[in-house]
Amino acid sequence: MGIELLCLCFLFLQRNNYVQGACSQESTVTCEDCLLSGPHCAWCLQENYTDSFGIHGRCDTLENLLSKGCQLNLIEFPISEVEIHRNDPLTASSQKNSSDVTQISPQKLTLRLRPGHEETIQIKVRQTEDYPIDLYYLMDLSASMDDDLNTIKELGSTLSKEMSKLTSNFRLGFGSFVEKPVSPFIKTTAAEISNPCRTVPYECLPTFGYKNVLPLTNDAEKFNKIVKGQRISANIDTPEGGFDAIMQAAVCKEKIGWRNDSLHLLVFVSDADSHFGMDSKLAGIVIPNDGNCHLDHNNEYSMSTVQEYPTIGQLIDKLVQNNVLLIFAVTNEQVHIYENYAKLIPGATVGRLQKDSGNILQLIISAYQELRSEVELEILGETEGLNLSFTAICNNGTFFPHQRKCSHVKVGNTVSFNVTVSLSSCEKTRRFIKIKPVGLSDVLEMEIHPLCSCECQAKAEKQSPKCSQGKGSLECGVCVCSPGYVGPRCECHESSLGASSCRGPAEQSSCSGRGDCYCGQCLCHPSPYGKVYGPRCECNDFSCVRHRGLQCAGNGDCDCGECRCHSGWTGEYCNCTTDTSTCIAEDGTLCSGRGECICGTCACTHPAASGQTCEKCPLCGDPCSSRWSCVECHLAADDKSLRDCSEKCKLVDATVSMQKDYSEDKSISCSLQGENECITTFLLAVDEQGRTVIHNIEQKDCAQHPNIPMIVVGVTLAILLIGIVLLCIWKLLVSLQDRKEVAKFEAEKSKVKWQTETNPLYRGSTTTFKNVTYKNQDMHKRPMAAGFY
Repeated sequence: MGIELLCLCFLFLQRNNYVQGACSQESTVTCEDCLLSGPHCAWCLQENYTDSFGIHGRCDTLENLLSKGCQLNLIEFPISEVEIHRNDPLTASSQKNSSDVTQISPQKLTLRLRPGHEETIQIKVRQTEDYPIDLYYLMDLSASMDDDLNTIKELGSTLSKEMSKLTSNFRLGFGSFVEKPVSPFIKTTAAEISNPCRTVPYECLPTFGYKNVLPLTNDAEKFNKIVKGQRISANIDTPEGGFDAIMQAAVCKEKIGWRNDSLHLLVFVSDADSHFGMDSKLAGIVIPNDGNCHLDHNNEYSMSTVQEYPTIGQLIDKLVQNNVLLIFAVTNEQVHIYENYAKLIPGATVGRLQKDSGNILQLIISAYQELRSEVELEILGETEGLNLSFTAICNNGTFFPHQRKCSHVKVGNTVSFNVTVSLSSCEKTRRFIKIKPVGLSDVLEMEIHPLCSCECQAKAEKQSPKCSQGKGSLECGVCVCSPGYVGPRCECHESSLGASSCRGPAEQSSCSGRGDCYCGQCLCHPSPYGKVYGPRCECNDFSCVRHRGLQCAGNGDCDCGECRCHSGWTGEYCNCTTDTSTCIAEDGTLCSGRGECICGTCACTHPAASGQTCEKCPLCGDPCSSRWSCVECHLAADDKSLRDCSEKCKLVDATVSMQKDYSEDKSISCSLQGENECITTFLLAVDEQGRTVIHNIEQKDCAQHPNIPMIVVGVTLAILLIGIVLLCIWKLLVSLQDRKEVAKFEAEKSKVKWQTETNPLYRGSTTTFKNVTYKNQDMHKRPMAAGFY
């Protein structure tokens, strides 16, 4: 018994490094419910193990059950485990028979998992040297590929020669495609159907969907002969029917000739995009592609005009299922399109093809080497609800978490992958999944069994006398009552329960959802956090408010969700002491008379007070007048004298701040009048270091200085104006006086009567003389005038 107990405890500790904590005892009344509550939970089926009711405490961790006295052989505790059925070693060297090659290990295993628990397995992959290769060359034979067809006429020989350096077992085949031979992808007149190239003019084959021209063979000369006999065809639209051809080449395993134990390479050569999905609805084709082989006796795709183009998802499924690695050899204009396709298709690569396919040989060799240098795992099967996490261990043991791909791997080297598997929920059915390297036929088959049920359920005692004389079955240590009976021992009938007494007036669930109603009384569920109590399990002692992580701050008791504070404490959280001794200042006053004692701490009411007992107050008293010299200097200072002001401010223990982000609530407002009779206002505050800071200095109501130049100009203008006005008045008065004198003179003159005789003393001012010669000159002038007329 001791050895068995030690082993079981060791396994339990190994699997519980990540999960700790109590199980949900209040909601687990059966063994199966207990196992589902967590991967660390166990069930004790020992009789009379728990309380008098016998229903609680059976579900707990293994350690707790053992410590409480439950016997080890009566504990239901399934443990997740991995059982490997086949684990053949990896093939270390090349084998003549490729079926004997093993490239992945292990090959088959069974995984038994408890929901929520993780198991990690390691997968090793090694690509063997000289592995057989099947290469199928799938070519677009539309009219634009005419020059490419001429280029590859000797491809079979040269490709076989180059591939012989990589493998001794190489086969190749050839297939061709154009487009669905229906409108609107081709012209449907009789002449155009028989010769789609007649407008060029050129003689070409009628349009076809896909042909398997040459199944896989090791005869390179036959490949060359077949290629030389090919002729191009034509269609109207630019995208071709290449995805139809890829689907048929992948699923027609027997007609193509794919071997089970070989590397399947499908080289897709085209200079145009490909139709996919519902593009064929343009031609009225609405039947989805079924993903089956439809090659007729002529090796032509017989359902080209019946079924739609395959979707990308269908291609991925069939390529992975048949281990086909796709190599897109496309022209420069199409590279970005097919790179997007390749990102979705596992193992697909893209090569840049020259206009005439002149580099096709180098392209195939490079793509093959790239594929062989990468090892990537893929998952097949139903993975919903299954959590898979990969960690790649690549070259030199380098770890790459959350990756399932290793690059730059040399053929023959071994790489590993750690796969962590877990179930998120319980499932009654087992599931099968496969994990395999992309492009290889080797596979790891994994069968997953969920561990959700208890073995003791199969040993249930029907109509047990221990359940009130047969009123129920004894299952895993507890009674499962028959219909109509309830209770730990099925002792109560449903009709006599009186469930109303277990439910409050406004409650919908009985016992507040924290207990079970047995025979009219509430049996409260135990809780790992404390005690649940009350007539209806409505109270507990662990749901009170907390302060600094302690319930009721550690100074009270939790009673039905409310803190009951101990003596000397108060408040909702019981974190507020009623003791005021810590608030007494050195002078014996409470908070220095500048605050209130709240919860044993001084809350200063004076905006400038600080300190444990509000004893620091640099702005108390008359702080405004004492800082006036600093403020006055700052107002009168210029840029050169700011340094002198700083010295003055230091003398009064103050600094001036121009910042706007200050609190007015914690500042003292000051208003002083200086010698210039200006009112100066400013704010005083205390910073975090206790220094006085002056903010927001402003001056207002200042007396204005007289403007002397304006006064002089105003007086001068006033004097001139007054002079001009006085002159005008004087002139007006003189004119009035003159007019008055003239009028007086005229009046007196009119009154005087002068005599009209000539004054004998008067002598005229003019003198008259007689020119004696005047008459002769007049006479001389008259004849001249008579003669002129």
